[in-house]
Amino acid sequence: MGTSLAVWRNPPTPGTAQVEQFGGSALHQQVFRRGAFGLQCGWEVRRVAIQRVDVAVIGGGQAGIAMSEHLSKCGIPHLVFERHRIAERWRTGRWDSLVANGPAWHDRFPPREFSGIDQDAFVPKEQVADYFVDYAERIGAPVRCGVEVTLVERLPGQAGFRVETSDGSYDAKAIVAATGPFQKPVFPPLVPDDTPVTQMHSLDYKNPNQVSEGAVLVVGAGSSGVQIADELLRAGRDVFLSIGPHDRLPRRYRNRDYVWWMGVLGMWDDERIPPGKEHISISVSGAYGGRTIDFRDLARNGMTLVGRTEGFSDGSVHFARDLARNISAGDKYYYSFLDQCDAYLAANGLDLPEEPGARNLLGDPDCMVNPLERLNLGEANVSTVIWATGYRPDFSWLQLDVFDEGGRPRHVRGVAPEPGLYFLGLPWLTRRGSSFIYGVWHDAKHIADHIFIQRKYGDYEGTAKTVLNDD
Repeated sequence: MGTSLAVWRNPPTPGTAQVEQFGGSALHQQVFRRGAFGLQCGWEVRRVAIQRVDVAVIGGGQAGIAMSEHLSKCGIPHLVFERHRIAERWRTGRWDSLVANGPAWHDRFPPREFSGIDQDAFVPKEQVADYFVDYAERIGAPVRCGVEVTLVERLPGQAGFRVETSDGSYDAKAIVAATGPFQKPVFPPLVPDDTPVTQMHSLDYKNPNQVSEGAVLVVGAGSSGVQIADELLRAGRDVFLSIGPHDRLPRRYRNRDYVWWMGVLGMWDDERIPPGKEHISISVSGAYGGRTIDFRDLARNGMTLVGRTEGFSDGSVHFARDLARNISAGDKYYYSFLDQCDAYLAANGLDLPEEPGARNLLGDPDCMVNPLERLNLGEANVSTVIWATGYRPDFSWLQLDVFDEGGRPRHVRGVAPEPGLYFLGLPWLTRRGSSFIYGVWHDAKHIADHIFIQRKYGDYEGTAKTVLNDD
């Protein structure tokens, strides 16, 4: 390519030059030349070679940082591409008061504790993000912040991948897709856009002051929906909470957090989603020091519970007649969990204080006994609908045939059918704990080991000799 000059302006210092890397495979160099109108400056464009890297890790959150640590331990050169800042989702993709759902001793990478906090406390989101930034610095993770990956495709006729980014092109021998599951908010198109209410996903909710005056309908009773609804109720708002199928867990039982119980019971290591649980949310919270979620208690404090949201017409939201059934099923799971805990203690001779009060339930509130089947938003003065209805991954940048009919990645323990491609940070990647902070660290080690082994095969240059039989 020949050179060209553009964007002329007077230089700050005659004769100086500044070199920067821009998109594509070109290098833009700021140069100064003397022309008819005196000293002028512009950009000179020269073609440069595509950069090469052994492994490209896409995503600089908890999965990407864990991946970087294990690749470094294996001596594998790599780059981590993060389109924003490290752990950006923890900072701007959550509401202001969010804390980790597990205590500090559990929700972390195994090699390093959170500093300056009680290890049984629940870490605020900003401190979680700072933890990952500090961790990346300590391990020397080669993170390229502010660089968005726009395309990954197979190199034709050879091993490896072409990676197109906002900062140029790269060729990589292996790709780790570590962007996680929380990319695209699921926003059911039930309430028309021209309905006179504000609709937002839980991704965009920050605090009660952000929400217009009036009542609020929160759709979804998983961890996010319950915490947001509770925060709005405490702020003096009238709140309707739409509750679908869910599993309810004790925050603590017999002096142990539920994460400890799930560990000793082997539940974090379950490798498959139990049948019928594919779309079941978990209602648990670390907010306000960590309390067991009790929907009856929320109703006693003034929240109106309704069934699963299933339609809209004539200004009204319609709810399924399943509220009592959903809460009862959650209670059944809760009691079953307590039974497993008690059985474990008896079988292992452990003496932890009994907690009979954990099995006591409040009476059913009127909103359960006489549930609403429809809610006229205008008559109820509902100004805002918050959809706490989850997310789906976004791998639109990954142009490879590795997805099933539903758009889900095909893989075995994170190893895709496309040689050299890996997924990390997805729910149930290898086990129940895979999408949690500690779980993704262990999954990253498995993937790094796999990449290391494949590199050894790829580096082999010997010749297998044929041995002839004497016969």
